[in-house]
Amino acid sequence: MTLNRDAFVAVFFLLLCAVMFVASMDLPPPMFGQLSSALWPRLILVPLALLSAALLYQSQRAPQKTERKTVGQWLEFNRNPFICFALFFLFLVTMPIAGMLLGGLAYVFLTLNVLGGWKPRQLALHAMISAVSVVSMWAVFTQLLGVLLPEGEILRVY
Repeated sequence: MTLNRDAFVAVFFLLLCAVMFVASMDLPPPMFGQLSSALWPRLILVPLALLSAALLYQSQRAPQKTERKTVGQWLEFNRNPFICFALFFLFLVTMPIAGMLLGGLAYVFLTLNVLGGWKPRQLALHAMISAVSVVSMWAVFTQLLGVLLPEGEILRVY
């Protein structure tokens, strides 16, 4: 077994999934004959464990090229993840003011534009994708599931 970065990440997530799966055994039984409270965590843990196993297999199968990069090259290579994390942090900070609906629309729209480009045709497509996805997810959680999402100061919907 070669020890590279992908192998370490895969083993870490496999161990994390195992610990969390065992911890899900201690969740209290549901009341009123509902689904088990351990169902949803396990529905997330099983695919995560399968993907981690696939990553471990792939890390052992294909040799990785290692090349040294300067800090500037590393920052340029990882520019998009840093921008996406900054946008998500901004989304969380502005949540009390913008709320989940408006903040989610702005976050998804800006993230799509950062990753996909700022041309007029793309702007329209990204606006449509963000509107449909965020509004539909908001409607599912608030209208169908009865979850009270943060509404913010700008737009009162409840």
